Amino acid sequence: VRRVANLQALRAERRSAIAAVGNVRLAAAEGSTSGKLVIEATAVSKSFGDRIIVQDFSTRIARGDRVGIIGPNGAGKTTLLAMLTGGLAPDTGQVKLGTNLEMVTLDQRREALRPDWTLAEALAGGRGDQVVVNGVARHVVSYMKDFLFVAEQARTPLRVLSGGERGRLMLARALARPSNLLVLDEPTNDLDLETLDLLQEMLADYAGTVLVVSHDRDFLDRVATSVIVSEGDGAWVEYAGGYTDMLAQRGAARENEKSRSPAKSMAPTAPPPSRQRKLTYAQTQALTTLPKQIA
Repeated sequence: VRRVANLQALRAERRSAIAAVGNVRLAAAEGSTSGKLVIEATAVSKSFGDRIIVQDFSTRIARGDRVGIIGPNGAGKTTLLAMLTGGLAPDTGQVKLGTNLEMVTLDQRREALRPDWTLAEALAGGRGDQVVVNGVARHVVSYMKDFLFVAEQARTPLRVLSGGERGRLMLARALARPSNLLVLDEPTNDLDLETLDLLQEMLADYAGTVLVVSHDRDFLDRVATSVIVSEGDGAWVEYAGGYTDMLAQRGAARENEKSRSPAKSMAPTAPPPSRQRKLTYAQTQALTTLPKQIA
């Protein structure tokens, strides 16, 4: 309940920030205290040949925001992510990164690991049996257990790990490094349900800022305070909330646009006839029992 309330509060803050993007954005950025502004993109665009990937996109990401990036394959999600994090220069516009950033990235390719390493060696970086997390040294077996590994797997070579276990290992390595900006490009690929739940729990408690590219709607609903969505032809739009919130806001915006468009005909159109369907036995039983369950 506490985490849901915290997420709702962050979404409310993010909704106000998104609405403020425009004339007041630069003034707010200049007045913000050190470390509060993480990323500010102003009218950035990027093309490859004749193909427009990003066109005139602006956003302001503050400390503690968890921003999801959504779009079909090939829309340019990774390109947008690289521009926002300073890894790729925009053709036009400007990206300003905040101060004192410590960024840790987990990308789709995953990092190359020696297949002859054991799980313990991969987590400790081949340096003894200690992992330093948040400035505190922990025994590697203790840290393994946080990621659903058992002690007996400490000497397991990486080449025999399953896809889900390798994904879990990548998360463990990434989250062990000190950071205040976590960049996750398709982190849910190859993860089992237990690991997905674990990742959501960890991100809920993460004190820094998160940028995440994902196709997982439920994951974004549980984690994101806002989402940046590809609308096609290089257009990207930011919405407060998760995936479901985005769908609701998109639908409302389209309805408003329809209501503002001129009517094609003055003659009223009759609504389509509705078809009456008889309730099934299960539906009839549900109508009888559900009110008591709700109460």
